[in-house]
Amino acid sequence: MRNFLTYAVFILGVVAIGTSIGLITLPGMWYTGLEKPWFTPPNWVFGPVWTTLYVLIGWVGARKWLYGGAGGLWWAQMAANFLWSPVFFALQMPLAGLAVIIVMWLLIAAFIVKEQHSDRLSAALFLPYLAWVSLATALNVGIVVLN
Repeated sequence: MRNFLTYAVFILGVVAIGTSIGLITLPGMWYTGLEKPWFTPPNWVFGPVWTTLYVLIGWVGARKWLYGGAGGLWWAQMAANFLWSPVFFALQMPLAGLAVIIVMWLLIAAFIVKEQHSDRLSAALFLPYLAWVSLATALNVGIVVLN
């Protein structure tokens, strides 16, 4: 029962916080007016992708809480993740957002490398996250360059 509650708290917590930040920092007229790279996905894609990723991130967070490992890296990447939207959208600072997302990418990659032998499942669950943040980083670079 303890394990179930831990997984539930982490998954629901990450999804709830991530969704709340997303709703508070919804892209507005400022974002709509920006030039974006040709490979920018349609806006409707972001919600389902981030929700799915937040479930995976929460699952991995619960594993680190219960079984140890790279918990410090998990918390650090989570802080960077939750910081990016306010910096990029609310403060309207794409260059500062780029700095945040590069740090986030490095933390996710470091987590995967650290866990690849001791907790292969957690490392594997972070691979789609790294792929999506790679795309998001490229989008952020494109927005900085085009604007």
